[in-house]
Amino acid sequence: MSKIEESLENAPIVKKGDYNYVIHPITDGIPYIEPSLLEEVIERMDIPKCDRIVTMEAMGIPIATALSLKTGMPFTIIRKRSYGLEGEVSVKQVTGYSSSNLFINGINKGDEIVIVDDVLSTGGTLIAVVSALKEMGVKIKGIFIAVNKGNLEEIEEKIGMHINTVVDIEVNGKVRVKQH
Repeated sequence: MSKIEESLENAPIVKKGDYNYVIHPITDGIPYIEPSLLEEVIERMDIPKCDRIVTMEAMGIPIATALSLKTGMPFTIIRKRSYGLEGEVSVKQVTGYSSSNLFINGINKGDEIVIVDDVLSTGGTLIAVVSALKEMGVKIKGIFIAVNKGNLEEIEEKIGMHINTVVDIEVNGKVRVKQH
């Protein structure tokens, strides 16, 4: 069993209403992110060459940083605050436990990008971001997620794209790693 799989199976779970929230270094930075764990995650993300790696604030940032250093490709962070820059695009994100706005800056029509993120649960954030990027005329060359705990097939159908995952889990009182 890999380090990420073992650490997920031993991760604590807290309830946020009816939502089972798994607390893990890759998805929350708690208690800390070991370099070897982050390295394992990015080694399992075989991203294609693109103009830019794109991630959403906040826990996609360590993954995008490591991938940028590994590949030499720059990255952009879709932020949780508005900067009011020309061309800024606002995206409404609804997750399993909250809703807020995200703001896209520095990505333009025709850019070829790869999306990376830490976790996929309900797909609310990813669906909103992919929709906005497609409307902007951005070419999404791939989507790479470290931990999937959602209904992958349903989310792929909604966005019309394949999603690459490092590890798929099921959460029912405890974390169980699904085999690919």
